[in-house]
Amino acid sequence: MTAVARNEVVKELYNGTIQSFKTVVPVPHEVGSPQKSDSVLMVNFGVLIGITGDIKGRILLKADSSVFSAIGEVMFGMPLEGEMLSSFSGELGNMIAGSLSTTLASKGITTDITYPTVMEGESKLSGFDSSILVNINFGTTGLMEIYLLIDNS
Repeated sequence: MTAVARNEVVKELYNGTIQSFKTVVPVPHEVGSPQKSDSVLMVNFGVLIGITGDIKGRILLKADSSVFSAIGEVMFGMPLEGEMLSSFSGELGNMIAGSLSTTLASKGITTDITYPTVMEGESKLSGFDSSILVNINFGTTGLMEIYLLIDNS
C-alpha cells in the first residue's frame, strides 16, 4: 500500500471510529481534536480490540470504570459494576468496532476485528508503530480516551 493510500485508510479509520462512537453511545459528549500519542500507554481500565485487513492495529477505549458504568446506566437503566461492568465494557467496544468495520466496508476498506480484551488494573501497553488519541468529554461524568494504535506492517 502506498503512503498516500495508507494515509487515506488511516483518515477513514479515524472518521469511522468517531462516527461509530456517536452512533453507539447515547450519552451527550464532545469530541476533541486528534493528536499523536506516546509509544507506551498506561491503562487502568479499558477495552482493546484488534483490527486486521487493509490496515492493522488496535482500538483502545480508556477511561475510569465510572465512565463506562455511567454509559451503561444510560443504555440499560441501571448502574453496572463488577462482572456486569466488565462484560458491558467489552460489548461496548465490540459494538463500536463492529460499527466501524461496517463503515469501512462501505468505503471499500476490508477489515476484521478481534474479540474485545477488557483491561483492569495497572497495565502497560506498547508495541505499536504510531497512535492517534482522541479525547471524548462527557462533562461531569468524565473523560474517555480513544486510541487508534496503528501497525506499519
